[in-house]
Amino acid sequence: MDLKEIQNLIKFVSNSGVAEVKLETGDVKITIRTTLEGHAPEITYLQQAPMQQALPQAAPAVAAPAPEAPVAAAPADESSKYVTIKSPIIGTFYRKPAPDKPMFTEVGNTIAKGDVLCVIEAMKLFNEIESEVSGKIVKILVDDMSPVEFDQPLFLVDPS
Repeated sequence: MDLKEIQNLIKFVSNSGVAEVKLETGDVKITIRTTLEGHAPEITYLQQAPMQQALPQAAPAVAAPAPEAPVAAAPADESSKYVTIKSPIIGTFYRKPAPDKPMFTEVGNTIAKGDVLCVIEAMKLFNEIESEVSGKIVKILVDDMSPVEFDQPLFLVDPS
């Protein structure tokens, strides 16, 4: 099972209101439990290989209930015309691929659908976060090397 499949499973469980899901595939066992307050998932990921890993319990989402995609409309204020790109996973946010490399994007840059905007490190894996919209970066909402939560807003994009 790859990381994208696990991320999609976590999103599905968070949005469904199901209390617990257990999945066993070959040598991988995953248990996802949601709490009653905010339906924040608690994920246990076990691999029968030499190493066992567990993901920490996710904190409740800061925004409204989680959308089905990492891109959703911004809150209804002066930025309502902007699209918010949100974190699809829990991890550490990085604006560049390596310390000696340039930033993926800056405020004012024009981006296209599929462009890499940042990487999020989760369990020693660096996951490239691609834009699902084309437009212009209006605001970067997270500082470089900061921890991020699932569904946390990362970028504001003007799609016009």
